[in-house]
Formats: sequence, structure tokens, C-alpha cells
Amino acid sequence: MNKEIRMETWFMNTCKIREANAHLAALHRRVAELEERLEAAENTVREQAESLIRKDDQLRTATQEITEAKDREISYLHEKLCHSEETIHKFQHTVKEKDALLGQLRHRCQLLDNICKSRPLLDKMLSHMAEAERMGPVVDLGETAINSSLTDGESSCSPNRVANHKDFSLSEDDLDDQELDGVVFGTTV
Repeated sequence: MNKEIRMETWFMNTCKIREANAHLAALHRRVAELEERLEAAENTVREQAESLIRKDDQLRTATQEITEAKDREISYLHEKLCHSEETIHKFQHTVKEKDALLGQLRHRCQLLDNICKSRPLLDKMLSHMAEAERMGPVVDLGETAINSSLTDGESSCSPNRVANHKDFSLSEDDLDDQELDGVVFGTTV
């Protein structure tokens, strides 16, 4: 019986050993499978990390290029703004000068308008004065002797000077101005 018990014990132990071996083999396969999965996961994580690093480098480079382009654009626009402001100041100065010139020209134009409005009156007055000069002095018989003493010299109203009636009240400047009678007045800028 002992033998049987030993056999039985041996058989049970052998079964247990087989079961344990099978269990160990299954565990070993499971560990190998998990190690393969872990390695695959590590490879995936490593590849993703490398991809993220590459993308990060690309994004950093793109951001740097965009920043540099933005800075160049800002610099260009600032320079253009400064140039535009200078141009505006020049134009404002020119406008002020032109406004001052316009003020002067308006005043001169007003003077010329006034002169032109007064011209017919002046022409009429000169015409009347010339006519009065041509008529000569009023002769009164009682005063002939008195007048003859007053007109010993040549008078501006004497008949001898009637032909040259323009000398009546005109200075040399007035004579020069008479040459301009036919000239149309205009302004130049």
C-alpha cells in the first residue's frame, strides 16, 4: 500500500508539477506577450515623442519666420508712416504758404477791382479837366489888365498849352501809366 500511496503521491506530484509547469509556461508566454506589447508601446511613444519634437521644431521655426516677417513688415510700415508724416508736414507747410499767398493775392485783386471800378470816374474827371484847360481863362473886360499881369508867365490854362492838355495834372509816373491804358490787368502767381 505504501507503494500505491507513493505512486499515487508521485502521480499527484507529477500532475501538480505538470500543472505548475503548464502554468509557468503560460505565465512565461504572458510575460513575453506583455513585454512585446510594452516594447511596441515604448516604440510608439518614442516615435510619437520624436514626431512631436520634429513638429515642435518645425512650429518653432515657422513661428520665428513669422515673427521676423512681422518685424520686417512693422519696420517697413513704421518707415512708411514716418515718410508719410514728413510728406504731410511738407504739404501742410506748403498749404500755409499758399494760403498766405492767396491772402496777398486776394488783397491785390480787391485793390485792382477797386481801381477798375474807379477808373471810369477818374477818366471822366480827367476828361472834364482837359476840357476846362482847353477853354482857357475867363476874360472879363474890367479885369483884363489884372489878368494880363497875372498871366505874364505861361499858365497851365493858357491857350498855348491847350494842345498839350495832358500836362495839366500828370506827373511822369502818370504819363507812364497812360501807356498802360490799353493793357489788361492780370495776376501772376
